[in-house]
Amino acid sequence: MLLALVAGVLNSVGFVAVSLYTSHMTGLVASTADNVSGRSWAVAGLDATAVASFLVGAATCAIVFNWGRRRHREARYANVLGLQAILVLTIAVTADHLRWHHRAWVIVPVLCFTMGLQNAIITKISSAQIRTTHVTGMVTDIGIELGKLLYRSRTPGLLPVLPDLPKLRMLTELVGLFFVGGVLGSASYVAFGFATLLAPALLLILVAVPPVLIDRSSRRSTAA
Repeated sequence: MLLALVAGVLNSVGFVAVSLYTSHMTGLVASTADNVSGRSWAVAGLDATAVASFLVGAATCAIVFNWGRRRHREARYANVLGLQAILVLTIAVTADHLRWHHRAWVIVPVLCFTMGLQNAIITKISSAQIRTTHVTGMVTDIGIELGKLLYRSRTPGLLPVLPDLPKLRMLTELVGLFFVGGVLGSASYVAFGFATLLAPALLLILVAVPPVLIDRSSRRSTAA
């Protein structure tokens, strides 16, 4: 739930700041194709860089996660969230001071990289059942469960079609929190600029720190 809220904030801040949804890979791939076709090379290059950064973020998540898993670390998930927190915090305190005309070439890759990290780690946590940086799949699954809920079988002798109500509730809450994060992110960016990202960075740090401390304590006990 927290990651869906954070993703909504990051996505909306990216759009208000540089006119690009940093979690929307479908749109970015389509935009890259459109701009290549129209020979808008600079925009196409930025879109392609965004997609590549998301991809590298997901790959980095796999490396960090599997490093921790092979060593039986409690913080194998938290290490990824900690890295995301550091990057978001860096953008929060530096982006408003970037006076370079093409600052989007700095901001977009970092935000897309963090989105790749986050989407990959929630994929690991949920065994590929949910995503938090985009809602297309979740809205599709909500529609499927609603269809099951509304379906009334007229075939005798067959088991009824039953919806997964806990899943429906969870997905609805995730989409709702992504929406709330988007509202909060865009409104706060207008008021506070990139300092808005301090709040999600601190939330991620609060989530990541306890498992990291447990790991450190365990290693000290083993060494002793």
